[in-house]
Amino acid sequence: MSSAVRIAPTRAVRAMNLLRTIQYTHPPCPCHGNPSHHHHHQPSSGLLAHAKRNLQCNYATPVDMSRQKEYAFEMAASSIRFGPGVTKEVGMDFKNMGAKRVCVVTDSVVKNLDAMKQVIEGLTREGVEFTVFDGCRVEPKDSSIKEAIDFAKPYQPDAFLAVGGGSVIDTAKLMNLYTCYPDAEFLDFVNAPLGKGLPIDKPLKPLIAVPTTAGTGSETTGTAIFDLVAKRAKTGIAHRNLKPTLGICDPLNTRTMPSAVHASSGLDVLCHSLESWTAIPYFERIPRPSNPINRPAYQGANPISDIFSLQALRSTVKYLPRAVKDPEDHEAQSQMLLAATLAGVGFGNAGVHLCHGMSYPISGQNPGYKHPGYQVSSPIIPHGVSVAVSAPAVFRFTGASNPDRHLAAAEAFGIDISNVKKESAGEVLAEALTKFLADLGDQPKGLKDLGFKREHLDDLVEGTIPQARVLMLAPGLATEINEEREQLRNLFEDAMEH
Repeated sequence: MSSAVRIAPTRAVRAMNLLRTIQYTHPPCPCHGNPSHHHHHQPSSGLLAHAKRNLQCNYATPVDMSRQKEYAFEMAASSIRFGPGVTKEVGMDFKNMGAKRVCVVTDSVVKNLDAMKQVIEGLTREGVEFTVFDGCRVEPKDSSIKEAIDFAKPYQPDAFLAVGGGSVIDTAKLMNLYTCYPDAEFLDFVNAPLGKGLPIDKPLKPLIAVPTTAGTGSETTGTAIFDLVAKRAKTGIAHRNLKPTLGICDPLNTRTMPSAVHASSGLDVLCHSLESWTAIPYFERIPRPSNPINRPAYQGANPISDIFSLQALRSTVKYLPRAVKDPEDHEAQSQMLLAATLAGVGFGNAGVHLCHGMSYPISGQNPGYKHPGYQVSSPIIPHGVSVAVSAPAVFRFTGASNPDRHLAAAEAFGIDISNVKKESAGEVLAEALTKFLADLGDQPKGLKDLGFKREHLDDLVEGTIPQARVLMLAPGLATEINEEREQLRNLFEDAMEH
């Protein structure tokens, strides 16, 4: 009796069998295996189905790549070291990587704090040569960034160390970038359409970031933000190669933050987590990159970013009020630093949307507001304040696009959602945010408290339109320019008071 001939399966068949095995032998994700979940605009059998659908094309017909949806996401974040006292290890880190000339970047306030003392002692102890640039501006402008770059280029460092808040870390990222691209024009890498948006096509010098605030998450992202003064708008540069090599998150370094800085930086964490949690899913983003080097850092919500974003939201709701009200609550301060980093991983891959897109002209077109608790000589709307002031209006607007996600966010604020109708999801989250901001204290109750009037609305809209990098991730926002303009104007009107 002859035995049956066994034909070896092709690679494609083996791959599909493996995918089916994974799909049917592992429990489904409670979010992405749920057909009613907001990622599922139509019934499907999960992420594999979305990826397959987006990848399918008829090779006999020409394909317009500009209209092709994404089919993949990438995960990128800096290495993170977290713990009280870890700042003292930074000298050993540079010695371990063989650095000979380190450019230390800070600002005029942080240079006198213990974090800088620890850094200088560590570098000196290990015999690492360094120079200090302490001219970073809070809420940097393109002019202050260029001054910092001009400082770094002649020194020719082989590594950078940023000690400070997000403004310092972002400045150091751009010093690193333009030192490695000495012949580049400043606008070459700036996000389109304000700049050329060129990809960063080679590794940069090592950069270690030591955050002294708990907000931006800049120690883990490939994003740097600044004011482009000529355009009266905030913009930035975003690419994975911009992210720090290592983020040293030392809770001892955030104990010097004044209460007002705890609050505003914490509100940045709040909006990072909420926006990345509610951003469009990655497989709805257009266009699909023709080369992976062009895949944006901000990709849309995905299963990995979701985990970080939701945990950061829960931690912020729990610990930010405590950190603001009690300067001796070191547990709350430590948890907020961790939340900022978690949110950084989440939004650094998923992206943010309307709160941040609208915040850039809010801060860039400040009519003269000075935030309570900030000791500055010129008007300032802290970044977290400019982001959070529109949050109730934003999530009231986006609620209809994915009610389940908005209800899950409302639940993080302690809202009982068991009997809430889905059509009320946006309103319920907006009310929870309004109460949270009021309870936090010293927060503007809308744009009117910042000095904006209705005659400013059109300029605010025009300052938001160029923020394509984040607006493309906003659920429910029109793609037709006049309709988008009207939606944004309505959002700014709704944000006038809450």
